[in-house]
Amino acid sequence: MKKIIYIILDGLADSPIDELEGKTPLEAASTPKMDRLAGMGKTGLVYPVAKDIAPESDVAVISLLGYEAKKYYTGRGPLEAFAEGLNIVEGNLALRVNFATSEADGQSIKDRRVGRNLTTEEACALAKEINSKVTLSGATFEFKNTVGHRGVLVIRGIRARLSGWITNTDPAYKRKDLFSVASEEFRNFLEEAKPIVGYEESTAAKEAALLLNEFTQKSHKVLDESAVNKKRLSENKLPANLILSRDAGDSLPIFPPIGGLYNNIKFGCFVQMPVERGIALLTGMEIIEVPSSSGHLDVDYPVWVKVALDSIKKFDGIYIHIKGPDEPGHDGDFITKKKIIEAIDEFFFSNLIAGIDLNSHIICVTSDHCTACNIKAHSSLPVPLLISGGGIRPDGTLSFSEKTARLGSLGELKGREILPLLVKLAQE
Repeated sequence: MKKIIYIILDGLADSPIDELEGKTPLEAASTPKMDRLAGMGKTGLVYPVAKDIAPESDVAVISLLGYEAKKYYTGRGPLEAFAEGLNIVEGNLALRVNFATSEADGQSIKDRRVGRNLTTEEACALAKEINSKVTLSGATFEFKNTVGHRGVLVIRGIRARLSGWITNTDPAYKRKDLFSVASEEFRNFLEEAKPIVGYEESTAAKEAALLLNEFTQKSHKVLDESAVNKKRLSENKLPANLILSRDAGDSLPIFPPIGGLYNNIKFGCFVQMPVERGIALLTGMEIIEVPSSSGHLDVDYPVWVKVALDSIKKFDGIYIHIKGPDEPGHDGDFITKKKIIEAIDEFFFSNLIAGIDLNSHIICVTSDHCTACNIKAHSSLPVPLLISGGGIRPDGTLSFSEKTARLGSLGELKGREILPLLVKLAQE
């Protein structure tokens, strides 16, 4: 059996950009290594979840691993909280949160991510203040910062169980049935949590919404008075004085072990963010520990390749999730997005290709969603896919991009169709 290297470039796809002569950042970028892989293999387009869904990474990753997201998904909050070691039992309310910056009214949002410069030390100190100074009526809670401006919150009701069927306080994401999806247009204003449609009479949902709104207001007061934020203001930085919450859930998902779905194939998982770590742990993939980022892509990517090449020896396949292109997409910074794509090609793929025998490995490259610079959000547009190596006959694709992938022989696939296809090709 051939080894599988399954690479997800977070937020890779995009829309055409006038300043790039009508090209996407991927089309405008110099990517000779990925182009080579595309030329040696087959390409196509992927709808990570479904054609009408602008997915968050959680449901997209679940789908890309071959699971039916609607069947297993219970919310992003439980996934990230579990990854961070917080205890979750059925009836606890778990949420993914952001530190954000509000205006003086505590309602208008100046920046959803605190200028992306909140340090781990600052976030830890703020989390400690929230945990020690905020109390809720009828509930206990745990708040934990994770990466940068991100965090997780678990609220445990004393009087009764809580329900995850509530709306987000983060205006950038709306609940669409089971999923939370990015809003292409939204008002930068703190939302009030409410039971979602169909759960208006649920006592557990009403209690959950009340408790989350209470936490939001009380934590805002603590953060507004924090010495950490006063120091940030003195340094002309935005204060992290508001918590935005989304993707509530009240239980952990129960996935069939991934090995059991694919003839006991053993998978390793190489991830950077809590949500992917949570999914990996809950699906039975083994976490491959990777050194923390140095902030220099020319240093980090070669190190990550070395870890991947060393790890593949003991696995049948590895799943590698690289965050890179997503953040500049959310910032609308197409120049930086283009540069990061080029760095991935130069420092990651060049070393990867040089270090493996392509005849005995299947390499798949795709994305979990389109992060469009023009709307600074996830889009429902499809993402490009390439599958190369392992003796796969090329289909004549000349480069790797959204435009060329439309002509590829793989056609249009759903995310959950990819991994079964990779396993099949690896066993041929």
